Amino acid sequence: MPLKTTMPQSLEHLTAELRELEARLRLGGGEAKIERLHAQGKLTARERIAGLLDPGSPFLEIGLLVAYDRYDGQAPAAGVVTGIGRCHGREIVVVANDPTVKAGAWFPETITKMLRAQEVAMRCRVPIVYLVDSAGVNLPYQGGVFPGQYGAARLFYYNSLMRRHLRIPQLAAVMGQCIAGGAYLPALSDVIVMVEGTSFMGLGGVNLVRGATGQTSDPEALGGARMHTTVSGVAHYREPDDAACLARLRRLVAELPPPPPRAVSVTPARPPRRDPREAYRILPADHRLPYDVEALLDTLLDADSFDEFQADYAREMICAHARVEGIPVGLIANRRGLIKSTGDRPPRFGGIVYRESAEKVAYFIETCNRHRLPLLFVQDVSGFMVGVEAEQSGIIRAGAHFVEAMATATVPKLVLTVNHASGAGYYAMAGQGFDPNFIFSLPTGRMGVMEGESAVMALFSAQLERLKAEGKSPDADLQAEMDAVRATYEAQLDARFAAARGFCDAVLPPEDLRPLLRLALETCLNQPGPHLGPFVLTGNLP
Repeated sequence: MPLKTTMPQSLEHLTAELRELEARLRLGGGEAKIERLHAQGKLTARERIAGLLDPGSPFLEIGLLVAYDRYDGQAPAAGVVTGIGRCHGREIVVVANDPTVKAGAWFPETITKMLRAQEVAMRCRVPIVYLVDSAGVNLPYQGGVFPGQYGAARLFYYNSLMRRHLRIPQLAAVMGQCIAGGAYLPALSDVIVMVEGTSFMGLGGVNLVRGATGQTSDPEALGGARMHTTVSGVAHYREPDDAACLARLRRLVAELPPPPPRAVSVTPARPPRRDPREAYRILPADHRLPYDVEALLDTLLDADSFDEFQADYAREMICAHARVEGIPVGLIANRRGLIKSTGDRPPRFGGIVYRESAEKVAYFIETCNRHRLPLLFVQDVSGFMVGVEAEQSGIIRAGAHFVEAMATATVPKLVLTVNHASGAGYYAMAGQGFDPNFIFSLPTGRMGVMEGESAVMALFSAQLERLKAEGKSPDADLQAEMDAVRATYEAQLDARFAAARGFCDAVLPPEDLRPLLRLALETCLNQPGPHLGPFVLTGNLP
């Protein structure tokens, strides 16, 4: 459903709306379908994940909002739950089809989410567990599922790369239907577990086989758990119910070889200087107003861990060493408001990247990369400085240095969008196109080229100038047209709009940031070596 809001709203209000939306999406196909699933002796996707992960441990759900505003609201979470959690204290990636949403059939966005989960596993070198319960391709949308470089085939390509080259453990449990090409997802995993009486795995179902070959069969003989564990040998374990299946998966995870030592020194976590809920007071409702960035960082970082680099130079950008829940990071953040300069230099605008700040951040990134220190970008950027002085200062070359340093850094990169993520500044601050390990947003995040008011001026300025010269005001039709453009741009800037399209992994309220950033960072630290995107780099680097 489309977003209705166009007026500035407080972080508290946006968080309340987010919580309400997420609660609805977590019901999947609704309570009636959940009850029907329980009557079949099966658990829901989220119940299965809870049974797999350590009790009470956090689960970082990736892509919960994907496609929520498409398909007339009939594809909550795109019919698949993906994310990161801990099993026996070890970080794992989980992919769980939601059978309450179109029987777990694949929408185009389902593929996008599953590929994203696989890339997290590849990039971070952590085990991935597939909880399969899917009717296969959602046929009315097969054109967006089947073909293309990033269609369903890419899933099996990543399966194969993880098995043969990256040696990332892949465990699969068939806990319901697993039909047609989808059967290759578990078949290309290391271990397959099936559930007796409720699971089916086959290249064709009973009806398709009857139509294609004339053979009449029952589901058990064609693709049931007993057949695949006693006759075909395709599956490796058979369990009596979902709970036993999940217990088996937990044992299998516990038996995996341990991860390599971490590349950074993690210390005991210290609470932040400020309660994370103070962010609701620190951030103004109007995104155009300045705020105290250091106070906001005090709600996120461990107390007394903030150590700013070149604190008195190019102050519109913050570079600092800090810790989040005991994990060291190289922090890059934007100050907002009017920034005083030293000497007789004019003040600078916070959120804008100047030549000096671009060079400062590039140097800092390169240093952190040499020291194997993860990078955390706290993003509230409106873009690079423009104008005669900026161009003559060499802003293009400095900006390119900033972008190149960020793009080629081979350490983990995490992004948190606070307010603005605009223009080329969004790119330089590790935008999605540069493959950060994770990208999160506060509910106040605004991702786009320009604001609604700026778009109105860009599109209608000539008409408005002409009317002004004639001593006239916009009529009702022109005013309505401008209001519609403004509303469209504002809606597309909303963090929920970005999350619905996979432009960020999750929208997180302030009180959830520290534990989930810790989980994301610890997941990244399973891979101690250099990497670009999902691929590990080997050999000598220049």
